[in-house]
Amino acid sequence: MRITPTRTACWLAGAMLCLAALPSSALAGPADSLTEPAAASARSAESPAAEAAADDPAYQVLVFSKTAGFRHSSIEEGIAALNDLGSANNFTVDATEDAQAFTEANLAKYEAVVFLSTTGDILNANQQTAFERYIQGGGGYVGIHSAADTEYDWQFYGGLAGALFHSHPHNQTATVDVEDRAHDATAHLGATWQRFDEWYNYRTNPRTSARVLASLDESSYSGGNMGGDHPIAWCKNYEGGRAFYTGGGHTEESYTEPDFRRHLLGGIRWSAGMTEADCRAETGYTSLFDGTGTSGWEQAGPGSFTLDDGTLTSQGGLGMLWHSAKELTGDYSLKLDWKMAGDDNSGIFVGFPASDDPWSAVDNGYEIQIDATDSDDRTTGSVYGFKSADLAARDAALNPPGEWNTYEIRVTGERLELFLNGRKINDFTNTDPARSLQQGHIGIQNHGDGDEVSFRNVRVKTSGDSGPGAGEVTGVNDKCLDVDGGQSADGTQIQLWTCSGSDAQKWTVPGDGTLQALGKCLDISGGGTADGTRVQLWTCNDTGAQKWQPQPDGTLRNPQSGKCLDAEGATWNDGTRTHLWTCHTGPNQKWNLP
Repeated sequence: MRITPTRTACWLAGAMLCLAALPSSALAGPADSLTEPAAASARSAESPAAEAAADDPAYQVLVFSKTAGFRHSSIEEGIAALNDLGSANNFTVDATEDAQAFTEANLAKYEAVVFLSTTGDILNANQQTAFERYIQGGGGYVGIHSAADTEYDWQFYGGLAGALFHSHPHNQTATVDVEDRAHDATAHLGATWQRFDEWYNYRTNPRTSARVLASLDESSYSGGNMGGDHPIAWCKNYEGGRAFYTGGGHTEESYTEPDFRRHLLGGIRWSAGMTEADCRAETGYTSLFDGTGTSGWEQAGPGSFTLDDGTLTSQGGLGMLWHSAKELTGDYSLKLDWKMAGDDNSGIFVGFPASDDPWSAVDNGYEIQIDATDSDDRTTGSVYGFKSADLAARDAALNPPGEWNTYEIRVTGERLELFLNGRKINDFTNTDPARSLQQGHIGIQNHGDGDEVSFRNVRVKTSGDSGPGAGEVTGVNDKCLDVDGGQSADGTQIQLWTCSGSDAQKWTVPGDGTLQALGKCLDISGGGTADGTRVQLWTCNDTGAQKWQPQPDGTLRNPQSGKCLDAEGATWNDGTRTHLWTCHTGPNQKWNLP
C-alpha cells in the first residue's frame, strides 16, 4: 500500500542529479559573514512559490470533511487549498464527506487521509476498524483544526490525534513559538509566527507522546488555559502509521496564507512518507545553540560559520566550531538538526579534549559523518573511519540535500547509538583505551571550500538532568512501561499504562544491559524462554534474565532467550501485561527508551 519515495535513492546515486528537482531557495548560499540575527519575530509572508517542494513520486490523498456537530465555513476554502497544493506537488486529492469511503480496499489507495475540520461521531464501528487497520499498515493521518473535536469515544482516534478539544476563546492574533524547525511543516518558519485564528485549548497535553512542532505563547493572547505549555502543532508515530495535527485553520483566510499552506503541505508530505523527521516525544533537553548567538562556542582552525535565521552554515576550513562552555561527562543524548546544500562534507565530533586545534578532535574523539558520496565508513551516518551505518536503515530515514535531518547521538558508557530522523542507524562501542565517550566536548565541522552544511537547534540531555538514561519507556498506543501499583516487591507485574510521570514509570538505562525502576530490574520470571513467560520486577542479580538489547527495528531483545519484550494480546489498554515472545517486530514489540 505504501509508496517508497525515490528522492533519497536519486541523491545517493548521484547527488547533483537530484538538485535540479529542488527549489532555488533550498540552494541559496548563506550570509557572507557571521552576523547575529535580529530578534525573533514573525517572518514576512512568502511568495506562493514557497509552497513548492522537491519532486515527490505521485501519490493520492483522501480529504474527509464530514461534520456531525459544528460545521466550519472554511471547509470549502480548505479543500480548494489542498487541491492547489496537490497540483503543485504531485499528489491527487479526493475530497469526500461520505463515510463509506472508509473501507480497507478504498483506503489502501491513499498515502494520507486528511481530517479537515471534522466534528462529532462521523464513522461507524466497521469504518473505524478499517481506518485503524489502514494506520497500522503504515498509513498517514493529518488532522486540521476541529479534527480534535471529533470521535471523543473512540480511544484509537484520541491517541492518533494526540489531544482532543476542550474550549476556545474568541478569534485573535497570537504568537506561535516554533519549537522544531527541522520538520517539513515548520522548517520554513522563523522562531516565532504571528497568526490570527481560533486558538484551541486541549483536554490533555500531547507533549509526552508526540513531538511538539509549535506551541502558543499564552501571554500573547487571552483565553489560553494550558498553564503556559500549550502545544498547537505536533507529529507522532502511532501504531505503525504517522500522525500530524495542526490547530490552525478555523478561518477562511488561513487557507490563503502562504506560510499556513506550506505548513499543511509539510504535514501531508511527512504523513504520506515523502519526507522524514524525528517525531518522538522530546522533553528535558538543554539548548547549546538556539539560533540567537554563539556564546560558549569557539572556532578551532581555519574557516568559519555564518549565522543567519537561527542557522549556522559552514564555510572554508578545515576547521571546527566547538562548544567550549560545557564538557559532557557520563551518559548523554545530543540532538541537532542539519542540512546539506548538495554533495557536501561535514560531521559532528564528540568525546574530545578542549583544544584550539581541530585535529585534536580527529585524533582523540569520534566523528559522526555527514557526507553524500564517500565510502561506507565515511558517509552519512558512519562513525568516521570506524563503523559504517546500517545503510538500508540510513537510506530509509534520510532526507536529500535541501531538506533538514535530525541526528540523535546517544552515549551510554562507551556505547554510541546514532538515530537519524528518529530511526536507529548505527551502534558503536569504543574499545580504544586512549579514547573515551564518557568525557569531552562536542563540535561541528567546517570541512572546506564549497562544503555547505547548515545546523540548527543543538541540544543535550545529560545523565545529571534525569539520572543515567532515566525516563519513560513508551510502547504501543503511546503507553508507558509501568510497574503495577508502583510496588517494589519482587515479582510485581510489568504492564502498560497511560503515561503519568510517576516513579513507577521512570526507568534508567545504566549501561550494563539492564532496565531499572524503583531500584530493581526488568526480569523474566524464572529465567524462562517460552513464549508467554511473565515479565516482572526483581532484585538486580546480573543474570541473563535481566539483560536487554535494543535492536535497530525498535524491539527490545533478551539475548539469553533470543526473544523480545512483548505487550500481550491484540488490544493494548491500561493494564495490558508484558511477557516474553518470539520477536516479530509488530507494534506491540516496539519500545522507545529514555
